[in-house]
Amino acid sequence: MIDKQQLIELIEHTLQHINLYSVSATNLLLGTCAVESRMGTYVKQVAGPACGIMQMEPATEKDIWDNFLEYRASLSGDIFNLTGVNTYKPVALWGNLHYQIAMARVHYLRVPEKLPEYDDIDGLATYWKLHYNTSLGKGTITKFKKCYLNYVIR
Repeated sequence: MIDKQQLIELIEHTLQHINLYSVSATNLLLGTCAVESRMGTYVKQVAGPACGIMQMEPATEKDIWDNFLEYRASLSGDIFNLTGVNTYKPVALWGNLHYQIAMARVHYLRVPEKLPEYDDIDGLATYWKLHYNTSLGKGTITKFKKCYLNYVIR
């Protein structure tokens, strides 16, 4: 498990570098990491293709590059400058923490709905379920909240 304070610093550094920092985004990514990988305990999905502390699937990563970052040179340049990655590269989802964080944030950036308030755990949980885990995913709002309270608040 990744130390919470060090993960906060890593997320903040990443988001500041790619010009997408906010306290709400930081807390949403902390919660995503908590529920998806138990705060970095798992870096590969036990029975599936998802990778990294944010458990992003390579197909999602490819879609982000092909249909979003391809048209945002400044943002993709910022990601490259920090991570060394400038195209679809699934191995980076597994081993590059800055990249994992940046891609999760960009995934949420594609959502037109604004981020919940930083201290709205119900809102963060619902946002994650709707826009990251989706209706097809096994995760639940209750599970997010439980993991958030266990890994982030404590």
